[in-house]
Amino acid sequence: MRDESPEACLPPASVARCSSAEDLTPVDALTGPSPGRVGDAMRAGSCPSDRAFDAFLPKDLRVVSKEYWTPLAVARQAARWFEEFEIRSVIDIGAGPGKFCVAAALAGNCEFVGLEHRPRLVAVARSIARLFGVDDRVRFIPGALHDTSVPAADAYYLYNPFAENLFGPGNHLADDVELSCDRYLLDIVAAQDIFRRAPVGTLVLTYNGFGGCMPASYAHCRVERALPCELRLWRKLLTDDEGGFFVVAD
Repeated sequence: MRDESPEACLPPASVARCSSAEDLTPVDALTGPSPGRVGDAMRAGSCPSDRAFDAFLPKDLRVVSKEYWTPLAVARQAARWFEEFEIRSVIDIGAGPGKFCVAAALAGNCEFVGLEHRPRLVAVARSIARLFGVDDRVRFIPGALHDTSVPAADAYYLYNPFAENLFGPGNHLADDVELSCDRYLLDIVAAQDIFRRAPVGTLVLTYNGFGGCMPASYAHCRVERALPCELRLWRKLLTDDEGGFFVVAD
């Protein structure tokens, strides 16, 4: 459905990220699964528990995984769709500690670039990529979307990355970066601008949305609802959207 009104793309009242039902009690990496076993399972098309992967994250990032980081089941499905559409390069906007990029790289053959505005998380992500042996296909760059030059790619992935701007005081992951309503809107507009400038055939994969509406030059071509949140795949079909937006009717 096309709507040219900017008001149609205001965020919904609920901007929370998803939670899975899995218990993510911290796991000691020394007694849990090895990176090799987790990687082998992902490459074989299986889906280890999120606890198995999260065991290799720092404790404070491990315990918030179900709220902030992409589940392995989502990364596995993403890798399948990327293979189906012959995607070679993917940008993860809001990469956090690199869980999606690393897991999807293990499950497929794409190259990934993760954009993350927290320097500490960039460092963690780079370490995780090396630990799982995918640092030849996965890299991370620091910066906020609205003031960073994002490389071109065949596809973009977003897990509601700007919602933290709208969380109340005391509910942020950390208070080490600027978070505000103005920043929220800046980043949504920046994402929409990237999508508009992308060539026909570009894919955008959203998990629990990204806070805004897709330009009208895109159509959604896949949706998976059997996950904690909705995973939706968009494909650019037109060169120009005349400033309109696609509004999902359901």
